[in-house]
Amino acid sequence: MSNVLRVAIVDPNDSNRESLKAKLLSMEIIWLEAECSRYEFFADVIGQTNPEIGIVCLDSDPEKGLDIIRKIRESSQECSILVISSSTDGQTILNAMRAGAKEFLNAPVDPQELVTALGRIGNQGVSSGKTKGCTVVAVAGSTGGVGATSIAVNLSCAYAANERNSVCLIDVDLSLGDADVFLDTIPDYTLVDVTQNVSRLDFTLLKRSLTKHSSGLYLLPRPVRLQDASLIAPADFQRVLGLLKASFSHMVLDISKAYNELDMIALREAREILLVTQLDLPCLRNVVRLMMSFEEEEGLKEKVKIVVNRVGLDNGQISLKKAEETIGREIYWQLPNDYRVMVEVRNNGVPLIEQAPRSSITQSVNALADSLDGTRKGADASSKKAGVGRWLSFWPGKQKSAEPEPAPADDS
Repeated sequence: MSNVLRVAIVDPNDSNRESLKAKLLSMEIIWLEAECSRYEFFADVIGQTNPEIGIVCLDSDPEKGLDIIRKIRESSQECSILVISSSTDGQTILNAMRAGAKEFLNAPVDPQELVTALGRIGNQGVSSGKTKGCTVVAVAGSTGGVGATSIAVNLSCAYAANERNSVCLIDVDLSLGDADVFLDTIPDYTLVDVTQNVSRLDFTLLKRSLTKHSSGLYLLPRPVRLQDASLIAPADFQRVLGLLKASFSHMVLDISKAYNELDMIALREAREILLVTQLDLPCLRNVVRLMMSFEEEEGLKEKVKIVVNRVGLDNGQISLKKAEETIGREIYWQLPNDYRVMVEVRNNGVPLIEQAPRSSITQSVNALADSLDGTRKGADASSKKAGVGRWLSFWPGKQKSAEPEPAPADDS
C-alpha cells in the first residue's frame, strides 16, 4: 500500500478493544482514527471521522453488530468493514458478509492475519480509485549551502500552485532549518509539538497545527530551541509522517546534512530523493560518498535523483560530462544560477512563484515539479538530461559581456 489506512473500531468489551487497539497502533500502515464502545454510536462515529476501514467486533452482541454493518454500508459506502468474531460458525461468517463486511477474522486476532486482511482491503480501495497515494519527495544536500532548502520550499510552492494538490512541507533540519524564514512565517506550532501529541491528534487537529502560507502550502517547521530536538522520538516522527501522507497529496521533506535517524526515516518514506549538488569537486565527492552509504540500505539508492543547482555560476565549474563520470550516474535535473532573483526571494521571504514567476529559475523549478509528478509528457532532454536547455537564453549571467555573480553565502 502506498498510503496509511485510517481505521475506526467498535467493541463494547473494554479489554478486547484495548488489545486490538494496541495491535493496530503497532502497525506503521495504520492510523487509528477513532474507537467506540457502543454499537449504536458507531455509524455516527464513521460519519464524522470518515475512516477508510471500520472494524466491528461482533462477540458482545452479534445482532447489534450486524445491524450496524448494514447501516454503515448504506450511509458510508466509502468505508470498508472488517469483522472480528470468536465464532467459527459458517452462518456467522455468511451473515457478516451479507451484511456488507469485506473481511472476516477469528478472535483472538493474529497480528499477521490482521495486516494481511487490512492490506487486501487497502488494495481494493486503490484499485477502485478510492485512495490515492501521496507523492513524498525528500530534498537532501551534498553539503551545506548548495540550495537544498530553497529547492524544497519552492518545489512545495510549485506543487501548491495547482489547486488540485494539497501540499505539506516538513523542515527536518532540527538545528538550523529555515523553511519558515524562506516563507516569512512565524508558526504557532513546530515539529516537536506535533510529535509529542501525535497519539491525541486526528486529521482536523493536525491540519490546525500546521502553518498555512498564502500560496496554499502547509508548513511544519523545526523546533524553536536547539534543546528541543532531543524531544522528538523516531517512532512518533514516523507516525506523524504516516498521518500526513494520509492527509495530503504531496509531502516535501527538507532534511538536514547530518543524515541522522530522523533524516533516514524521511529518506525511507520518500518516493523520490532529490540529492542537490553543485558542479565542484567537494560537492561531487560527497555525492559519491552518500551514494555508497545509500547502497547499504535496500531500495534507497534507486530513489535518488541528482539535481545540479546554480549551473552557469562561473567558468570554473566542472563540466556536466565530467560530473556524471565522477558520480557514476546521470544528472536528473539542472537549475540555472539566478543570483539576483534568489537574493530577493531570500531577503523578502517570498517564494519564487510569487516574487519572480517569469524568471528562468522559477520556470525550471515548476518544470521539475511537473516532471516528478509525471505531468510533463515525454519530459524533454533539454530540461532533464541536457539540463537548462530552453532556459539558457533567459539567464542574465550567460550574456557574454556580463561578469559572473558570486555564489550566495547561505542555503538559498
